[in-house]
Amino acid sequence: MAYERVSTARQGASGLGLEAQCNAIDAFAAIRQAAILARFTEVESGKTPDRPELAKALHLARVTGAIPVIAKLDRLSRNAAFLLTLRDSGVKFIACDMPEANELTIGIMALVAQAEREAISRRTKEALAVARARGVKLGNPNGAEALRRAGKGGVALRAAVVANADRHAQDLAPVVEALRGEGVMTLRGIAAELNARGMRTRRGGAWAVSKVGNLLKRLGRSHEDKLN
Repeated sequence: MAYERVSTARQGASGLGLEAQCNAIDAFAAIRQAAILARFTEVESGKTPDRPELAKALHLARVTGAIPVIAKLDRLSRNAAFLLTLRDSGVKFIACDMPEANELTIGIMALVAQAEREAISRRTKEALAVARARGVKLGNPNGAEALRRAGKGGVALRAAVVANADRHAQDLAPVVEALRGEGVMTLRGIAAELNARGMRTRRGGAWAVSKVGNLLKRLGRSHEDKLN
């Protein structure tokens, strides 16, 4: 299975880096004559440990035995503790840029990646401090307008979000059907049962009436698409 990550919403909207990752993983799979079982796309900061798409990829890996493939090791994170925890989780993964890496080399690369992240952060702060000292006004107050003029209105990001939401809804479809079979028909009742059973929204939150309504609408659209 493929796992791609871009670190900011702007990258997700523009597709910056995402296409290159997809191409690298597709080429790697072709060389290995392997099929891509599923594709998970995350738009998160590398500093964020809570990544719902990565969690779903790891879950699928555990239940199917499939191996998550990433384009580069630093696409997972530049945080050593996160990478080492992932390494020890029992799920094997492959980085296209280091396909023969073992646990020792991944551990070393994790430490190197974190050192790189800290160095980048330090250099950025130093550069900003120098710029402020010179009286430079930082930031672009018209950044969003500039993106709109450039035609980068978030199409790629919205497509990724919709695809991930559809996938999560399909995972929950059997649970919703089972609840309806038990006579739980109201939005409030379904929300209460999902929360009681430890089910979470795609973003890891608790279920509310509005979120259940959105889930049912998404499942209804998916059913209509299949009929059409």
